Parts: sequence; C-alpha cells; structure tokens
Amino acid sequence: MTVARTIGDYLIQKLYAHDVRHVFGVPGDYVLSFFHKLESGDLQVVNTCDEQGAGFAADAYARINGLGVVCVTYCVGGLKVANSTAQAFAEKSPVVVISGAPGTNERIKSPLLHHKVRDFDTQLKIFEQITVASTILDNPQTACREIDRVIDAALQHKRPVYIELPRNMVSITAVPYYLPQEIPLPRDNNVLNEALLEATEIINASVKPAIIAGIELHRYGLQDEFVQFIEETHIPVASTPLSKSVISEHHPKYMGIYEGAIGCEKVREYIESSDCLILMGTFMTDINLGMFTAHLDQGKSIYATSEKVYIHYHTYEDVSLSAFLKGLLNGRINRCQPAESPHPEHPQSSQPVPGKKITIKYLYQYLNSFIGRNTVIIADTGDAMFAAMDMTIHKETKFLSTAYYASMGFAVPASLGVQLADPTLRPLVLVGDGAFQMTGMELSTSARYQLSPIVIVLNNGGYGTERPMLDGHFNDVKSWEYGCIPDIIKSGRGFDIKTEDQLEEALQLSSQYTKDICILNVQIDADDKSLSLERMTKAFAKYV
Repeated sequence: MTVARTIGDYLIQKLYAHDVRHVFGVPGDYVLSFFHKLESGDLQVVNTCDEQGAGFAADAYARINGLGVVCVTYCVGGLKVANSTAQAFAEKSPVVVISGAPGTNERIKSPLLHHKVRDFDTQLKIFEQITVASTILDNPQTACREIDRVIDAALQHKRPVYIELPRNMVSITAVPYYLPQEIPLPRDNNVLNEALLEATEIINASVKPAIIAGIELHRYGLQDEFVQFIEETHIPVASTPLSKSVISEHHPKYMGIYEGAIGCEKVREYIESSDCLILMGTFMTDINLGMFTAHLDQGKSIYATSEKVYIHYHTYEDVSLSAFLKGLLNGRINRCQPAESPHPEHPQSSQPVPGKKITIKYLYQYLNSFIGRNTVIIADTGDAMFAAMDMTIHKETKFLSTAYYASMGFAVPASLGVQLADPTLRPLVLVGDGAFQMTGMELSTSARYQLSPIVIVLNNGGYGTERPMLDGHFNDVKSWEYGCIPDIIKSGRGFDIKTEDQLEEALQLSSQYTKDICILNVQIDADDKSLSLERMTKAFAKYV
C-alpha cells in the first residue's frame, strides 16, 4: 500500500523514483504552489527564460536521462510548450508535461478566469493529440493511480504525457490505494518464435546482409545488445540522420549515414544491393530516406519496430524490438562473411591559413578534429545539422538533433538538459543565426546554473536552408553581434570568427575555459553551404 501524502508530494516522489533530478519550467500563479513543493523537495527547479526553451531542455534531458519533465502554468505556459511536446512525440522522447490549472473550486459556472481560452478543458484536449497519455488530477481518490498510469505510459512508449494539476489539489491528501499483487500471465511466444525462425532462416541464407540502425535502439536502451549482435554476426551497419551516433562511429562494422541519394554513394550502393536488409527501430521519414530517394526492397527486408516486426510481406503483431533483438542474440545466426563494406571517410583537418576566410567546409573539418570523447554535439535544424553528418562521433549517443520533426531553436536550450542530465559531458552546440534568435536567450539560464556549452553560431544573415529552395527577403534576419552576448549576460567569453586562424585560436581557448559558456560568432557567406545541404534542398525544392 502506498503511504498517504499530498497529490503534489506523490507526483514528486514518482518522478524522483525514475531518476528525475531536474524540472524545467517557468512559474505562473496557477502552478506556484507546486513550484514551492518542488523547491522544498529533492528536485531542482530550473526556471528558463521561456517555456519553449524549458520544453526543449526537458526533451534533451529525456534523451540522455530516460525521462524529462517540464512544468508550466495554464494555457499561456502550456500552449507555448505544445511545439516542443509535439517534437517529443514525433521523435519518441519521454517527457512529462505538468501544467498548473485553475482550482476545481474556481470553475463553478464557468467564470472568465485569466489565461482561459475557451473551456476549462481546452488545453487538455490539445495535449491529448500530442501525448500518449493524459490526465487531470481533480480527484484525490484516483490521483495516485492516474500519476502511475500516465508516467508508466511515457516510459513504456517513449513518448510525452500530460498531467494537469488544479492548484487547489496540490496539497490535498491523496487517498492511498492497494497495489494488487501482480500475477504474471502466461505469455504466448508463438508469434515471436515464428518471427525469429523466419528471420534467422533469411539472414543465414543471405550473401550480403546489412543493417540500418534506427533511433529506437537508443530510446529503448538496446545499444549494448545491438553492438553485441553486430560483433557476433559481423553484419555491417549504417545509421540514419536521426540515429547518428546510435553506436560509436569508430566501430569497425560501421559504414556511415544512409540517406538515399542525398548521402554517401558507397553506403547507398551497399545498403540498396543487400539481399537481406535488417532495419532495427528505424524511422522511415523523408529526411532519413533522402526525400524518399531511397530504394529499399520490402521483399528483401526485415523491419523491426517497437510495436511489430515486418519480414518481407509478413507482419508479426505485438512483437517488440527488444524481444526480437534479444531473440536474435540467443538464436543461431551464422557469422557472415559479406563483401567488403565501406567505412566512413573521416574528414582530415588542415592547418589554418592566417587571414583565409572561414567556410562551412573548413569549419566542420576543424570541428571534427576538435571534438573529444566527452563532447556531445547538439545540432539545430539546417546546415548546422546537415554539415554535421560527416563528423565522427566517438561514443554512442553523443549527437542529438531533430532530424525528423526539424523544429528550429532546439539546440541552445537542449544544451541545458544535456549537461544537467550528465555533468561529465560538454555540449558543442551548432546553430544557425536564425535558430539562435529564437531561443538563444537560454544562454542566460546556462550562465545562471554555471553550465559550460560551446556555442557555434553559423552567422550567414538568415535562413540558409530555405534560400536554395526559394529565396526572398523573408529569409533574412537582423545581424547581431553574437560575440558580445557574454557582455550582456555578464558571463562567459565571446569570439568573432572571420578567418581560419581565428577559429583555431577561439576553439583552443574555449577548450581551456571550462567553467562557463563560450560563444563563437562564425561569419560565413550567405551562399556558402555544405554539399549535404545542397543535395537536400535541391530535393526539397521540388515540393515548394
């Protein structure tokens, strides 16, 4: 039986039990009493400059820690995290959204209280569309059970959930309930066994098997088992833009990024000529598949997701990715001797030429040699992300991006979540000037909490991703002196970069200055772009 406590106390204890130590958010009157409980307890409140920044930080925290939390007030705060919550849903990141709300005793006769939009349940209805489970804690008889149900759904499905907490319920005693003794039901493994039998026969009969490793391997904590599988079978593996760094990119069986005709031709040729292509938790999105330039033969594919397995034209329902991968590990997969597979061509850094103008190509070549084993790269949408596809990530899950939902403004606030989730990591943020102007104010939050991201601003005067598709003044943004931002927030160091030697000096100083933020204003030409972005925008332009 659970011990009697307030609803707010029970919610905090439940989050703490799942290794949450930080809650991101912005206070407001409907949630102040819960914020006070948080501050008086074991969870640290990280109040950000803006709610969307809090949502992105919680998303990144979840990707590193396994569960993240954002806490905001009713509607004016809640609806500002709708975008970050939608991203977490699309990319399978388990974030708990907690929103304060008017008290149940304030709702009689539907008064026009501040922050109210239409009806008192309007915000709840919106979040029902972008979460996997939702609840309003308006009944002390069921509150504990509802908290358990919703948070367990986030952990099971790796997607966000929504909890609405009326302010008069925060300190109401929750009625304890008895947890029924779980009696494990006999599990029908026939479907799983049939899937494993068919998959094993196909893999063992193949001559040129290959794997595309997807992001669900990370979300479900299956990376160790996956590495064991490829080391036992010797099957070559590629990742996608969204799953970049799902395994170390130094692994001898790693081929590189597969993204259809947009990516490396050698990787594309190997993957598309495979007679047994195994897709492990892969998102089949337009960006992952190079704007659908990929040619993957379903008749030669085994596609395992978190919910089901497709083998050629057969579908095995209710077979999880975890059970399928572990079943393959325990099975009798022959060690293959495939044709020589490609390996990533790690960009070689060149010596800086004093006075030579900086370019995207040189920037990323130099960054590739700069990153260390404790560096986590967070790439915002645009060339910040596309150019980074050729960088070499030393350890697994040390590259974060939003390569599916592609919301701009993720990277700077994400660095908050990453470094608080794992203080041993130092974020290297890659962000365009347009995206920085959306959420870059969260560097103030980084400074307040004594965090130390290195932020590279690709300053090309606007939205460089969109210019090649359809240009106009709508793609321009006001030029800022990004290197002066530390002067404004009275913290950190700023650098203005126009030449190769200035980049080298700034990064060397940044690597030594580990106690505070560093921001590098890298000034590049408006028409300078990576080959990856050029290929991608050419494909996108067909749909504009």
